[in-house]
Amino acid sequence: MKPQSSSFEPTPLGRESRIVSIDLFRGIAVLGILLINIVGFGLATGGNFGTKIFSDTGSANFFSYAIVYILFEGKMRALFCMLFGAGILLFSINKENIDPKRVTVLFYLRMSWLILFGLINAHLLLWVGDILFFYGLFGMIVFLFRKMKPRYMMMAVPVVAIIWFVVGTLLYRDAREKRIAFTVAEQAQKAGKQLTDVQQKAMAEWRTLEKTMLPNETDAQAITERMRGSYQVVASEIRPKALKAETSYLLVELGDNISLMLLGMALLKLGFFTGKWTSRKYRITVLIGYAVALPITVYELWYAAHYTSSSSAIFLHMEQTAIPWKNLLYPIQRIFMVMAHCAALMLLVKSGYLTAICNRLKAVGQMALTNYIVQTILCSLFFFGYGLGYYDRLEFYQLYYVVAAIWILQLIYSPLWLKHFKFGPLEGLWRSLTYKQIKLNFPRWLIGKLSLVRIMNK
Repeated sequence: MKPQSSSFEPTPLGRESRIVSIDLFRGIAVLGILLINIVGFGLATGGNFGTKIFSDTGSANFFSYAIVYILFEGKMRALFCMLFGAGILLFSINKENIDPKRVTVLFYLRMSWLILFGLINAHLLLWVGDILFFYGLFGMIVFLFRKMKPRYMMMAVPVVAIIWFVVGTLLYRDAREKRIAFTVAEQAQKAGKQLTDVQQKAMAEWRTLEKTMLPNETDAQAITERMRGSYQVVASEIRPKALKAETSYLLVELGDNISLMLLGMALLKLGFFTGKWTSRKYRITVLIGYAVALPITVYELWYAAHYTSSSSAIFLHMEQTAIPWKNLLYPIQRIFMVMAHCAALMLLVKSGYLTAICNRLKAVGQMALTNYIVQTILCSLFFFGYGLGYYDRLEFYQLYYVVAAIWILQLIYSPLWLKHFKFGPLEGLWRSLTYKQIKLNFPRWLIGKLSLVRIMNK
């Protein structure tokens, strides 16, 4: 594929054929996404979760929640998704001298294996919030649009955001109708009236939905007990939820993921991810991004504190609000915040400061798949019952002690591994499966000796 813009000139890093900034951003994303995922691993978010966060705005729980929500919630996953889209484009560009049909076959085989990795991560390693399944599935669609001009790719973002809002609103209104029907039936029951078949059905439907959407205190405690159980018990809790996410919520995930992947492709073509913009352009992006995103996220935080601070508040708000217009703000603030974060980081890289930590982040990014799966393994063994059993035993702010420990571990072992091996363990396996041949991930010193032997034997 020919570059569509003269500004798109990604320069590979020697034999590694890697772009420094892409790996750096990917390292930030894979570490940053743990800030959000840790809540799913470690806390029961039903019952009185909101009360714990918002009841004391001077507490460490509220302060840590506010920081994570404003700066990182949704943003790290968006960045990860955008970089995945950029990776799709790089995959085809780096193979432009190969038969296009062969490239397509290789790519779809690559995505098929990623889907399998995602299913393993969700159903074997038991992470209900897995993203690999969706990336593999939606990557197959986005690949078809890789030759589209950047401006058309970027136009997909607002279009898909509107579609996402419409689909989300339809789901919301369905839940709202079930809640209202339940409330009417509950009031009749409290008044001592005999419930009709329709009212009994309404009671049952809402209870089923409530258990998955926002468990009450009793349900949350039952979930906590199961999450502290054996592997089989935890799996019985996680697998149905993971399957529902992979099926029932597929359309919701589809629009969001595809638009972000296309945006990532566009930003790569335009040179944003490769440092081709001038420092002035990056500074303007930082200013505009934060100027737009910060007020919106602060407003959303205030809104959550006033209208979603408890289960009863959420249900009352649902009954009173026919269309959640506020949800239109979310995709806006997320995109502007991510762009500002990336531009600020690019300015930091251009300045030459913090080179040591940037090198470690690049190594983490080169091993993004391995590090993502390692996070699942470490968190599940720490929180779930078949490990240390810390599920719902920590305060919200204490979760980030665990995050810090995992970050330090991955920042240490990633560069050490790549010092001796060309690929991360799962990256090497993924390549082997894609190309249907064993891509032996020999230590670099052994590769050097084997090369010397070949030269001497000639």
